[in-house]
Amino acid sequence: MKVAVAGCCHGELDKLYETLELLQRRHNVRIDLLLCCGDFQAVRNEADLRCMAVSAKYRHMQTFYRYYSGEKKAPVLTIFIGGNHEASNHLQELPYGGWVAPNIYYLGYAGVVKYRGVRIGGISGIFKSHDYKKGHFECPPYNQQTVRSAYHVRNIEVFKLKQLKHPMDIFMSHDWPRSIYHYGNKKQLLKMKSFFRQEVENNTLGSPAASELLQHFQPTYWFSAHLHVKFAALMQHQTNIEGQLPKATKFLALDKCLPHRDFLQVIDIDHDPNASDSLEYDIEWLAVLKATNNLINVTSNAWNMPENNGLHAKWDYSATEGALKEILEELSHNLKIPCNFSVTAACYDPNKPQKNMEPVHIISPQTTEFCAQFGLTDINDRIQQVKEERSVRGEYEEEEEMDSTESAEEPSEYYTDNSGLSFSINPDEIMLDEEGGDEDQSTCSVDPSPDHPPDFSASFSDTRIMPDSMMVSSDDAMDSTNEDVEKSGVSEQTEEKSLNERALKRIGKNENGNSAMKKIKRRNQAIYATEDEDKV
Repeated sequence: MKVAVAGCCHGELDKLYETLELLQRRHNVRIDLLLCCGDFQAVRNEADLRCMAVSAKYRHMQTFYRYYSGEKKAPVLTIFIGGNHEASNHLQELPYGGWVAPNIYYLGYAGVVKYRGVRIGGISGIFKSHDYKKGHFECPPYNQQTVRSAYHVRNIEVFKLKQLKHPMDIFMSHDWPRSIYHYGNKKQLLKMKSFFRQEVENNTLGSPAASELLQHFQPTYWFSAHLHVKFAALMQHQTNIEGQLPKATKFLALDKCLPHRDFLQVIDIDHDPNASDSLEYDIEWLAVLKATNNLINVTSNAWNMPENNGLHAKWDYSATEGALKEILEELSHNLKIPCNFSVTAACYDPNKPQKNMEPVHIISPQTTEFCAQFGLTDINDRIQQVKEERSVRGEYEEEEEMDSTESAEEPSEYYTDNSGLSFSINPDEIMLDEEGGDEDQSTCSVDPSPDHPPDFSASFSDTRIMPDSMMVSSDDAMDSTNEDVEKSGVSEQTEEKSLNERALKRIGKNENGNSAMKKIKRRNQAIYATEDEDKV
């Protein structure tokens, strides 16, 4: 089946789907599935905008609300993970995953599903060691600390994923696995993103937690975004089992959704022709969720996961045959994920803007139903219970605010947190305006697309089609040019080649040596002009 993979979406759903439609028309292909690697920005209304970790002046409504309201429907099944620029209050409603709109599915803090027999997993957010061992304690209305810590990866999600034993076909993370850049064309990467050099040389760029999962799963494909650059790598894994061939992971990171950027890739992936066309639960993942339910922590206290170190009575929470059989019986062998999307918040109305709308903590009916079916703890319900208990005791949340800023806990098992103390400045990212804490967030700008937007699809022509695979070879680790790497997976159709040549001319240097990028007009150009505190 043909799977389209997108980098950072940044709420540009209309443009993303228009690009897919253009691709299908020009090349007579049918896209079966769209995967988005974070910064999806499922913003429903003005309150959601206030829960995005960007300065108020950079908050724009974009077009997701049209899919949430039912005005539009996603033309292809879309699965996404969260990044570090999200409507965190919306995604928090679905900690175990769920539908954010018809045909658009969120994987949750971490999740695994199946589609046409292909096993797809993912983990949302980015890595920060000072929040890694905490529970998911944040809830709206967020403060200046929790609006950021809400999207930081937690050790319990990594622990749950590491209980899985069956092979993984596709895995997604927003930030890159640490060290993956050593398995691709590092020279070309640093040519395009020179400000990563020190972290690459020190091997501190990326997420150590994602790297741990990469070593554990050794999936066929791993997709990421976050750093706003296209980068391919081939990681050959080692095997300790005699007679077993070593596995290899094809890694691909993609750019953000803007004209003439490599934000979209189409890949042919083997699937089971007899499998259901519906999105399905993964029974091993459900069994692990049930087994680890008692490990849930909704406080800001550090929480160590069980290890085989003599301190824990149990450390193996992997699924047993009995547990898998029990899940199948509970579902009556029907693994189809119900299409039970429901509206939980008012949708943005461009004719009646509500700039003073405040975010509230919502418990989603989808999550309530899911937890009831499988005997799981509704994390948001537990958070509310803890808040009520503290209120009765006269306690306040100042402790949480303090804990979110810096680590007062025992050190993480990862010896550094270079993700938070990045030496590089990515001029291509969104800046979190630390000085803007006193800004009146009620004045956040709302910039919805017009009712009849122009045809942007012609500008989004830099789409690569890889007919058989990602075509990543060991040569990618050499000092070959990026153009050679790109050509290995580009369709040889003359029309697409000419489109790419035109795009390269526009983003190249002019005769005076100045970047021609300045000539490209982009509505969101200001958003991407400055640094993000949580870049890596």
